[in-house]
Amino acid sequence: MIAIALLLLFPDLKQHGFNALEIFTPPAKTVEPLSYYKAVQSAAPSVVNIYSEDIQTSAGYGRKSSRSISLGSGVIMDSNGYILTNYHVIQNANSIIVLLQTGQQLSAEVIGYDVFTDLAVLKVNATNLPVIPQQEGLISRTGDVVLAIGNPLNLGQTVTQGIISATGRTGSGLSITSYLEFLQMDAEINNGNSGGALVNTNGVLVGINSRKFIDPKHNIQGIFFAVPYKLAYKIMQKIIENGRVTRGWLGVSTNSARTDGKGIFIESVEINSPAYKSGLQVRDIIYEIEGVLITSVTQALDLVAETTPGKTLKFKVYRNNQLLDLSVVIEEKLTP
Repeated sequence: MIAIALLLLFPDLKQHGFNALEIFTPPAKTVEPLSYYKAVQSAAPSVVNIYSEDIQTSAGYGRKSSRSISLGSGVIMDSNGYILTNYHVIQNANSIIVLLQTGQQLSAEVIGYDVFTDLAVLKVNATNLPVIPQQEGLISRTGDVVLAIGNPLNLGQTVTQGIISATGRTGSGLSITSYLEFLQMDAEINNGNSGGALVNTNGVLVGINSRKFIDPKHNIQGIFFAVPYKLAYKIMQKIIENGRVTRGWLGVSTNSARTDGKGIFIESVEINSPAYKSGLQVRDIIYEIEGVLITSVTQALDLVAETTPGKTLKFKVYRNNQLLDLSVVIEEKLTP
C-alpha cells in the first residue's frame, strides 16, 4: 500500500526504475572468509629465528677450524628476554644469535636445558619484548585446530595449519624417556621449525614444535610432534630457578595398567636401581604410592619424577594376590 501510494504521488519514480520491494529487502551480507589472521598476528611477533654456530678445530698439524650454523626457531615466553626452544637447536653451539621479527639481532646465552624433553631456555639482554599469549591450565584436545609458526629452511617466518591428531604420545621412536607426552598433529614441521610455537586459533600457545616422525621402513607422511605447553612451561620454570631439571628415578619399565584402573604392572626392573634395591619385582602390581591410588602409567611416573632424590616413598604392591608394603629411596635420574 505504501509503494502504491508513493507511485501515485510521485509518478516519475517509475520512469527512474524505482523498485518498491527494495525498501523491504535487506541487502545481502558478504560472508567473511575463514581466516586465522588474527591468531597469527597475535602470536607471530614472539616467534624468533635462532642461528647457532658451532666451531670445531681439527686435531693434528695445522689445526684447521670448521664452522657450521644450525637453524631453528624459538618462542619469547617473558618480556625480560627468556626464550624457549629445542635443545637440539642449540646443542654444541659456541654462539647463538636470535633474530626478532622486527629484524633486530640479539646475542643469546643458554640458561639451561633438559635432554629428556629436548627443551632449552635462552636469555637475551632486552626488555619489553613481545610475549606469546599463554593460558594457565590450557587443555589440548584431539581435533583442535592448531597453527605451527617457525622459520623452515630459512625461508622466513611461515605458518602451517592442521589439527591435533592425538595427545599423550610416547615411545622409543619419539623420546628417550616415558616421561614426555607429545602432542601429535598434522601441521607440518620442517628443518628450522623446531623450537617454534604451536598455537590455537586464538593465538594462544599450545606447545613447542619438536620433530617429525621418521620411519625408515615406511614412507609415512604428515605425523609431527610438539611438547605440550603445560610441560614446557614447568620445565622452563625449573631451568630458570635451578639451571637444570632434577627428576626422581625408580628404575622400572611399565607400559600397561590393570583393566579395572587400579594399579600398573612392572614389566622389567633395572639392576641396582631404586626399585631393585627395594625389592620390587617383575609382575608386581604397583597399587599405591604415598597413599595415592595408581590408575595410569603416566600418573605413577609423574609422582616419581616430581619426588626429590633421596626421599623415601611408600609403595603398596600386589604380588601373587598378596598386598605388600615396600619403602623405596628415590634417586636422581641422570642425563644419558
